[in-house]
Amino acid sequence: MNDWLDEIHWNEDGLVPAIAQDHQTGRILMMAWMNRESLALTASEQRAIYWSRSRGKLWRKGEESGHVQKLHELRLDCDADVIVLMVEQLGGIACHTGRESCFYRVYENGGWKTVDAVLKDPHAIYAGHSHE
Repeated sequence: MNDWLDEIHWNEDGLVPAIAQDHQTGRILMMAWMNRESLALTASEQRAIYWSRSRGKLWRKGEESGHVQKLHELRLDCDADVIVLMVEQLGGIACHTGRESCFYRVYENGGWKTVDAVLKDPHAIYAGHSHE
């Protein structure tokens, strides 16, 4: 039943990097880690569920913020060691900083320049919670 999971080249910690990409614009929203259980649940629930290395538990994206990632397509790369999730980002915010994407800094003139605006104050998103 879970043969497709056996085709993935999990790292020594039993994880695979997963890149979330906006299914309409193609923008890279974030990168996180998945284990077998989180990937199987992502496929069955049709929403992004990651493995939180810091908390050592499943992390249903949006469980605290409401910024759920609805799965449109799941892809595996040629070496079977990276997952891409084509998602619909509810609320338009993927990053715990309140930005659309976690990749909001651009290398310019020897330093990192912030180029994306905060769409929502993270304190308003995570009132009473630590960030995802």
